[in-house]
Amino acid sequence: MKILITGGAGFIGSALIRHIIDNTNDSVINVDKLTYAGNLDNLASVSGSARYAFEQVDICNRAELDRIFQQYQPTAVMHLAAESHVDRSIDSAGEFIQTNIIGTFTLLEAARAYFFRLPENEKATFRFHHISTDEVFGDLHGTDDLFTETTPYAPSSPYSASKASSDHLVRAWHRTYGLPTIITNCSNNYGYYHFPEKLIPLMILNALNGKPLPVYGDGLQIRDWLFVEDHARALYTVITRGKIGETYNIGGFNEQTNISVVKKICELLEELASEKPQGVAHYADLITHVTDRAGHDVRYAIDAQKIQRELGWTPQETFETGLRKTVQWYLDNRAWCERVLSGDYRLERLGLGK
Repeated sequence: MKILITGGAGFIGSALIRHIIDNTNDSVINVDKLTYAGNLDNLASVSGSARYAFEQVDICNRAELDRIFQQYQPTAVMHLAAESHVDRSIDSAGEFIQTNIIGTFTLLEAARAYFFRLPENEKATFRFHHISTDEVFGDLHGTDDLFTETTPYAPSSPYSASKASSDHLVRAWHRTYGLPTIITNCSNNYGYYHFPEKLIPLMILNALNGKPLPVYGDGLQIRDWLFVEDHARALYTVITRGKIGETYNIGGFNEQTNISVVKKICELLEELASEKPQGVAHYADLITHVTDRAGHDVRYAIDAQKIQRELGWTPQETFETGLRKTVQWYLDNRAWCERVLSGDYRLERLGLGK
């Protein structure tokens, strides 16, 4: 296959590209705008491959998308490009509307125009895979239910509302125009090369710098955690074996409260980074409860039985094994962290809605 991947310099996108280049014979065209969270360092191990190409392009730019489709003639699209941080969406919703909704619409239209020019035999194998989030389903607070592929959408934040909108567009382009689409909705990812505004890398780096570990509210919000390399394997399984028009939920079967995640990080750092910053006796002493996020969902949990049953994918990492690998990676890659933090993000609190 020749796969056009949008957002390939981001956290999940770069894990997907590394997986494809390292484990298959497929080619990748990485289309990324390189916003603050896009980092070509994430792809240093594969960027020299003859099967890898990079185009710095905004997915809202239709003319450039048309050029890329014509130049590279992809056999599949995997769409990951998105603004993805809830707190940033609270502070600046417009960017999320532009990229996640208008960008997805623009990409769908470019893909549709390209698809209908293909010979019939190539149409039969073409796929458009849209990668989304479990946050479109809203909040499971007060129940023991899990998000399934048929759970009604009830997004709570500007971010999740924009992703819900993009999901609906993808389904509409399949139903109305016959574009061969597949959608996946994943739980919270963690792992290597994660931009440090998200919970796990933020806690690791703040602890190593002796800074407070801000936990929203009581910290009892529950998330299902998915190791990013397991997610990459799942996404490749879907694009190669998934059924057109279907949705697949991808989760790690790892429900954890936020406060338990932070405490586990502290425990691992006590073992793996025993030489602490000046004035810090125990990493857990840095835990600081702060005002909760506006509209904060209490619980997300994915039912991933469909992808297991129909496509044979299961996660390889438990939360304990994946978290240990993640903490050790950040300890071993401080130079990457420093380069990332040299930009506009300084480990500060976002999402205050000011």
